[in-house]
Amino acid sequence: MLAAEGLTCAQNPPSAPDHPWDSSLAKHQLKVPPRPASTAVLDPAKVYTLSELVNIAEENNPDTRVAWQNAKARAADLGIAKSTLYPTLAAEVLAGTTREGIFFGTSFQRQTVETFSPVLALDYIIFDFGRRSEKISISRNNLLAANFQFNDTHRRVIFGVMQTYYHLLDTKGLQDAAEANLKNAQTVDQAAEARLQVGLATLPDVLEARSAAAQADYNLQAAIGASEIAQGDLATALGISPTVEFQVESIQTIKMPDMIGDAVETSIDKALAQRPDLLQRVADLRATSAEVKETQRDFFPTLSIDGNAGMARAYGQQGQMPRVYAPTINPWNAQLTLSWTLFDGVAREKRLQRAQADQKQAAATVDSIRDQVENQVWSAYSTARTALRQEKAAAALLEAATESYKAALESYNYGVRSQIDVVSAQRTLADARTAAVTARTQLLTGLAALSYQTGDLLYAKTP
Repeated sequence: MLAAEGLTCAQNPPSAPDHPWDSSLAKHQLKVPPRPASTAVLDPAKVYTLSELVNIAEENNPDTRVAWQNAKARAADLGIAKSTLYPTLAAEVLAGTTREGIFFGTSFQRQTVETFSPVLALDYIIFDFGRRSEKISISRNNLLAANFQFNDTHRRVIFGVMQTYYHLLDTKGLQDAAEANLKNAQTVDQAAEARLQVGLATLPDVLEARSAAAQADYNLQAAIGASEIAQGDLATALGISPTVEFQVESIQTIKMPDMIGDAVETSIDKALAQRPDLLQRVADLRATSAEVKETQRDFFPTLSIDGNAGMARAYGQQGQMPRVYAPTINPWNAQLTLSWTLFDGVAREKRLQRAQADQKQAAATVDSIRDQVENQVWSAYSTARTALRQEKAAAALLEAATESYKAALESYNYGVRSQIDVVSAQRTLADARTAAVTARTQLLTGLAALSYQTGDLLYAKTP
């Protein structure tokens, strides 16, 4: 009774709109299952490359298992559709008793009959004008769409890992830059303190240097927090717990590409030929076309055969006469049926109209997705090309800012440059370091996005 009461209460709607629903009973009954054991064991001392992490994600991310099971279900649907091409054979045991009054002569005689019959029953559609074939075609294209959806899930998982991976490299690069900026700021602060001791600097100069060092330390702490968050995001993309510790390579050790391999027209052609989400929509269009043909077949007749054959034993009795036993006989029954629906309240016409509308909708969806794909590739290509130019400019900026800071600090120590000059040079160098790290990650992310939009992520020549 208590369990029944809990179920009843959990199924009631909230009692009022002005306060939250009391979900204590539902929370007691609905418990989130624990995280399944991961097959990947990450070594906290190992430095993982991007390809290794992508492989781990494809093995552990639950999205790939969801798409996999969906494809397996569609494969089962195809098997079910193909099974309709074969006859149905069933073993049946029929047992029954009847009692009735039979009019005989001038009176009704009571008659009782008991039968026991094990038989084999056959049911087979001989011809249906291709209706079953079109159902098989629908199921086959649905399976094809599910397979492309499975591939697209892998494409999204791979790109998700690449995005979070490069974001983590970006945050760690910014952390390294922040640490270098703090050291530079502390160097300037120490120089200002030393000059103040010998009377070559003023207190405002020292306070300015201290402020710059404090600001650099503040920026470093923010960069450390961003790295920790990015580490958890990458772990989630891998399908593992965010608390798992592992190391990744440095952004400075990755060789930057100096050009984009394909022209934009080639990239667009690739996307139209291999993007799984676009091909999934094409498979949906083929499925709706087969559904239109299957619906049109409903206007034609169906020829089928069914029957049964087996053994039979019977007992019978009329009135007060002796009970009679019939020996084993071999009854059989067969019939050929031609079924043709002449009128069904225009239901077939409406189903055909619905199928035709679904087909036109699928065709329009393919057109829309194709336009989106072309625009996405164009946008990703332009972004990657811009990031390539920015990375080269940022590298030149960092080199120039480094030389300027060294010269300003050396001149300051000789008393030629002012405190404002050296602090300004130090802040320019800090901005240049940040810009260099950001430009490198933007280039890598831009190229990854271009591969994602063209579908090349599924056809990588390397792991």
